[in-house]
Amino acid sequence: MKSLSKILMVITVLLSYTMGFAQIRNAKTERVKIYGNCDMCKANIEKAGNVKNISSVEWNKDTKMATLSYDAQKTNGEEVLKRIALAGYDNEKFLAPDDVYNTLAGCCQYTRELKPASTDKDQGMNMNNEHGNHDHSKMTQSTSAENKNVSQFSKVFDTYFSLKDALVNTDAGASSANAASLVKAIQNVEMGKLSNEEHTVWMKVLKEITAQAEKIAGTKDISKQRETFALLSENIYALTKVSKQDETVYYQHCPMFNNGKGANWLSKEEAIKNPFYGSKMLTCGSVQETIINK
Repeated sequence: MKSLSKILMVITVLLSYTMGFAQIRNAKTERVKIYGNCDMCKANIEKAGNVKNISSVEWNKDTKMATLSYDAQKTNGEEVLKRIALAGYDNEKFLAPDDVYNTLAGCCQYTRELKPASTDKDQGMNMNNEHGNHDHSKMTQSTSAENKNVSQFSKVFDTYFSLKDALVNTDAGASSANAASLVKAIQNVEMGKLSNEEHTVWMKVLKEITAQAEKIAGTKDISKQRETFALLSENIYALTKVSKQDETVYYQHCPMFNNGKGANWLSKEEAIKNPFYGSKMLTCGSVQETIINK
């Protein structure tokens, strides 16, 4: 009877998974390695990856391999793996934030084989690197020089500042276009090349800054753009604090915006040019912090 019960349980799980997969249109399937230990990990991983009619994840605790199935017109494998990493589980594409991993139950705290031993900000980890017959001494030298001069967030910051300037000029069309460019810049960040500190912050803000940039890009209402820009600026500030900057950045404050609650923004200029009011109150505000992080 026990054997029959187990067989029925397996059949029920398989049917449930098959039915869930059948509801996903334009289905694409991938096999990836996701780190975890136990049945609780399995439940957490699958809960994070599963979205009704959009994505489905089946994870094997013995092999650590997961089968990802998703609607290729609505999402992609990276988006599914980001959600799983944000739930605390390292995978082939993304590392979980340290603070999230640390909150996992003791039985779920797997050995972090993908986490780099070095915490030097100049030592990025590219999880997509092939470790074949390369000259690693040359690779290390080249990568170190590249990381010293180029931040993975450079394009993100550049498009953010262009968006800020468009709002200063009260140009809703340019704001929308720059926000669309910001979305692309966000998508082009190579997470494997981020330092541990950068990666942790990036994973925390990624979902929000993407949604915020998309929201600004999707409207020509300057008031709505400015409201969302205030939220976006807080997340960009968090990135600025952990990333190398080619030049000094000023964290500035407008006390009047949002019915007197105030709002902040970042600028490459010390002089105040208010993006929340433009020419109406161009110089309203003050410098709250000068960020020099080279």
